[in-house]
Amino acid sequence: MSSQRKNSTTPELEELRKGQVKKRSGADPAHVLDKAIYQLWETINDLDQIQPERVEHYRVSIFGSSRIRRGDPIYEEVKSLSSELARMGIDIVTGGGPGLMEAANSGASEGQIESHARSFGLAIHLPTEEQANPFVDKVFRHRTFFSRLHHFVRLSSAFIVMPGGIGTGLELFMVWQLLQVKHMTEHPLILVGTMWAGLIEWIDRTMVQKGLVSPQDLNIVSVVGSSKEAIPIIGASFERFKEEKERANAHAGTGA
Repeated sequence: MSSQRKNSTTPELEELRKGQVKKRSGADPAHVLDKAIYQLWETINDLDQIQPERVEHYRVSIFGSSRIRRGDPIYEEVKSLSSELARMGIDIVTGGGPGLMEAANSGASEGQIESHARSFGLAIHLPTEEQANPFVDKVFRHRTFFSRLHHFVRLSSAFIVMPGGIGTGLELFMVWQLLQVKHMTEHPLILVGTMWAGLIEWIDRTMVQKGLVSPQDLNIVSVVGSSKEAIPIIGASFERFKEEKERANAHAGTGA
């Protein structure tokens, strides 16, 4: 059999094979990598279209600084906020790290005693954050911020942004833009604390008044002074979620 296969080769076929080998050996590795990454994201985009008919769990992502530690008033505020939301039956999602993420997961672990709420941590591999905090029920580990941000969006029905730095700002603006272009709708985005008023004023002065941003884009966010003011906003959204879920279940029960 091997001699037949060898004899079936023609000079033209050999030249073609040599050309293919030469072409492969001269491929630009960066081009191959870029193409593979693009194809991967195309696959993710395709899979993202396969959405369940309805979301089964209402979850709130809480963003905030990893540098604010226990004993700080903001830490205790986030812990109390998360505990109250968990008692309401709302799942809590954080970055899974220290600081205000730990405060939120810790509060959720206390509040979930009275409910079936769960606490999630979307951990990122960083030199300063090797392990998720001990209060999460389920940890998802990400190697890139891109996949992690996408995961936040997929899991969450609402977003609360506490004081934080560049990472918190990245999360805020990503969610804000998705709401702006209506890739998400009816997801509350709440900024808590005094630090955000200056940001909103700057956006209004440098973007809105120069026509770079529409005035209604500022209405996408709710700016509140304390986390207690965030609870009624989340509560109203949660009630709408439960009503829609009940209607969907009733509709499914009728077989319509």
